[in-house]
Formats: sequence, structure tokens, C-alpha cells
Amino acid sequence: MKKRLLALVAVCVLAISSFAGCGAKDEGSVYYLNFKPEQDAQWQELAKSYTEQTGVEVTVVTAASGEYETTLQAEIEKDEAPTLFQVNGPVGLANWKDYCYDLSGSDLYKELTSESFALKEGNEVLGVAYVIESYGIITNKTLLAKAGYSLDDIKSFADLKKVAEDITARSAELGFSAFSSAGMDGSSDWRFKTHLANLPIYFEYQEDGINTTDAIKGTYLDNYRAIFDLYINNSTCAPAELSAKTGDDSRNEFLQGKAVFFQNGSWEYSNLTAEGAYTDDDLAMIPIYTGAGEEAKQGLCTGTENYWCVNKDASEADIQATLDFLAWVVTSEEGTKCMANDMGFVIPFKNAAESPNLFVKQDKAYTAKGMTPVSWNFTTMPSEIWKNGVGSALTAYAADQTDANWNAVVKAFVEGWKTEYDLNN
Repeated sequence: MKKRLLALVAVCVLAISSFAGCGAKDEGSVYYLNFKPEQDAQWQELAKSYTEQTGVEVTVVTAASGEYETTLQAEIEKDEAPTLFQVNGPVGLANWKDYCYDLSGSDLYKELTSESFALKEGNEVLGVAYVIESYGIITNKTLLAKAGYSLDDIKSFADLKKVAEDITARSAELGFSAFSSAGMDGSSDWRFKTHLANLPIYFEYQEDGINTTDAIKGTYLDNYRAIFDLYINNSTCAPAELSAKTGDDSRNEFLQGKAVFFQNGSWEYSNLTAEGAYTDDDLAMIPIYTGAGEEAKQGLCTGTENYWCVNKDASEADIQATLDFLAWVVTSEEGTKCMANDMGFVIPFKNAAESPNLFVKQDKAYTAKGMTPVSWNFTTMPSEIWKNGVGSALTAYAADQTDANWNAVVKAFVEGWKTEYDLNN
């Protein structure tokens, strides 16, 4: 009898420990494939803090700059696939919608300040924007003043060209250049094949009264050439060297006081002000003028290409753990402060903390003065292959600025758009 009782106890203990093991597994875990290398450290700290507070494991893996799509393709097929990933808008969603969990009933979706920040397919919410950002030409006001100018002297492309070319003419005596390097290495080329390329798309869309197209006309590509020429011919390096220049090179040149201007976005604020490198008194962000549109009323380029998606093929427990983590990030004091203060984000959620980011404040100031933000239309670019085609053509053109090489850029832009759109639709 005693032996039977002991055996029964052993079976019960085994069953209880098996149940407990299942319970631990049912708690779920989070694997976030992060798009933004510049915010990797902050996401790692946030994940660590959440795990310490809840016991839920949160792993953050950050893709290399320009490699997100290929990294996601590789990771999504693994047994331990990301439970949380990102798409860049409607075009990106088209590639990944079969993996996207419907967020319409989630606390994350309910926290959005506007439905316009959601990516929808019918009644399903497949992506939720998590940050609104601005980009333009970051300016070192201190160096600008040393060159004899102020922000009031730059209100148009003609003004910017005059200032930049004068700085170039006197660069030896001044000790600095107009622009930091327009690097065309993979860590930097997105600034020109995507962000700068947004300008001719935006003005064409505005003129034609549309917000997407299956065939771009290239109406404003002469303006695109003009601003790119200004960047590469008034820079810290010779245009032929740009193919090897990285994003870090460009930022470091600006940080070291080697250039007055640096095309980038509000996400760079913490990098530029870390450890007292620059203060708000040194910096400003001005619009990217190209000679198109009504420049007196042009604001910064403001929008988002950053949408969270939850992997519907993850386990129920992992999906719930991911939804809980996201809800904590966008509602808790720690999460919202980290996104505002440390990441420099403006987030489109009800409990958003006010960002101390100077460039965010300047975007608001431009808008308050009646200037129109340039919308982010690069989310309608037909594919990453299209961007790479434009980037390759720009790199070849920078090394040898002939009309023939610019025509190759135009071909990649216009014909490449139609080809890629047709392939993907």
C-alpha cells in the first residue's frame, strides 16, 4: 500500500512539475527584430527592464542599416522567428501581410491618437505606426555664423546654393566644408535614394493631386539633380570617394566641425548632443529646398515609415506576450519617457511624453508658422530593388557627373518604377 501511495505521489509531482513547465512556457516571450540601429541601445535597456519587472523574456535583435528586409526574410522562416517586426508602409505591408496578426482588438491599437496611423486591410489592422519623425538639413549654426551667415539667409534653394558655394570657395581659410559626405555606402545611401528621392515624388504627387502611382513621370528630377549636385560638389570629400563613405563618416564629420550641413533626421538628435558634443544653441534643422514648389511655405519632411506588425504564426502565448510588451511600451511612464527622451521619438499614442528633441520642436514651430510639412511619400516606392537601382545610378553619377550618367538615374527612377510596380502588383 505504501509503495502504491509513493508511486501515486511521484506521478502527481511529475504531473505538477510538467504543468508548471507548461505554465512557464505559456507565459510566452518576445523577439523584436528592430529596424533602427541608432536606437538599439535604448531598446536593449527597455527590454531588459521589462524582463526584470515581469519575468517575460524580451529579445531585441537589430538589423544592420539597409539590411532589414533581407534579415527579416531570413529570420521569419526560423523556428524561433520574430514575434514583432516592422514594415515601411503600404508597399512593405503587401510583402508581409500574410504574416501579420490582426491588431484591431489590441490595447496597442486602442492607444493610437488617430486611425490614420494604422495600416488596414479591410477591417483588419495589420500594422500600427510607432513614431512620427522629421528630416531635413541639420545645420551647425555656430559654423554658419563663422562663415558670415545665419538661418535667415537660407529660405530657398537659391539661398542654400549661394551659401554653400561661398563656403566651398573659402573652405581653406574657414577650416570646414559646406556639407558632410553624401555617402553612398549601404549604411548611408538610404538618405539619398529614399529620403532625398522623396522630394521629387512629393512635388509630382502634389501637382497631380495623387498620393500614389503605378508610373512616376519624373517631373521634378531636374530639381533632384540640382540638390544632389549641391551636396556632392560642396562636400568634405571628392565626389568619386562617396561610394565608400558610410553613415558614420558623415555624422562624424559633422560632429567634428568639418561641415555646416548634414542631411538627416530627428533620430540623430541624441547622437549629436551626447556627452555635450553640441547643444540646442548650436543646432537647427532647415527644409530640404530643391527649387520646387512654394519654398517660403515649405516645412520639414515629416511622417512615418515605421509600423509594428505582430507575427500571427507565433504561438498564442508569444503573441500575447508581444501585445502586452507593446502596451507597456506605449502606456507606461518608463516606456513613453524612453521613447521621447532617449530615442527622441514623437509617438502617436495617447500617453505620449513630450519630446525634448530640438528637431521635433522645430517641426512644430514651422507648422505653427503656417509652413506645410513635406509628407513621406517614399513609402509608395515600388520596391527595395527600385531603391537600389536608383542608388547605384546615383553612385555612378557622383563619380562622373555627365548628362549620360544622369540619364541613367532618370531611367532607373522612371522606367525602374514602372517595372517594379508591375512585378509586385
